[in-house]
Amino acid sequence: MTDSFLYTTPLDPRAAPLIEALTWEYTTRYGDHFGEPGEEMRRYPAELFAPPHGNFLLLMRDGAAIAGGAFKRYDDSTAELKRVWTHIDLRRQGLAHKVLGELELQAARQGYTRLYLTTGFRQPEAAALYLSDGYTALFDSSVDPEIHGTLPFEKDISALALEFEPNAFERKAS
Repeated sequence: MTDSFLYTTPLDPRAAPLIEALTWEYTTRYGDHFGEPGEEMRRYPAELFAPPHGNFLLLMRDGAAIAGGAFKRYDDSTAELKRVWTHIDLRRQGLAHKVLGELELQAARQGYTRLYLTTGFRQPEAAALYLSDGYTALFDSSVDPEIHGTLPFEKDISALALEFEPNAFERKAS
């Protein structure tokens, strides 16, 4: 069982499990709280997650996507992480940490020095993941998260070494 990272597009058929599972998860957790169910997954066109300003990553195992994530340009120095996902049957195994680490490296390779992201108030496991991976909460974590709606985080990645080849879009997951 070998895991590898694959840079592709949200339109790649191998990304369908990620898109479908995220749509289901957002719908079951939030219903129409943020608008029409499934709207979040249609909000951003695929080209926003393509180089040179973005990227879309799948963590593959035996030909299937088991985790993934993406980023798009937020501003000149900041990438915004989106679509971070792990297959529901494979959670709590460190896969999301691997995906975050790889997205951070790729964002740094593409010239970004800061990451920004938001997660929903009904995703405490996601908030815990970001905090444990060194992201800073940009909200008051001492109050009920529902007050905020979305929970923004940031991380400075300026110190990441740019030691990888600029266009290394597939490598072994460590």
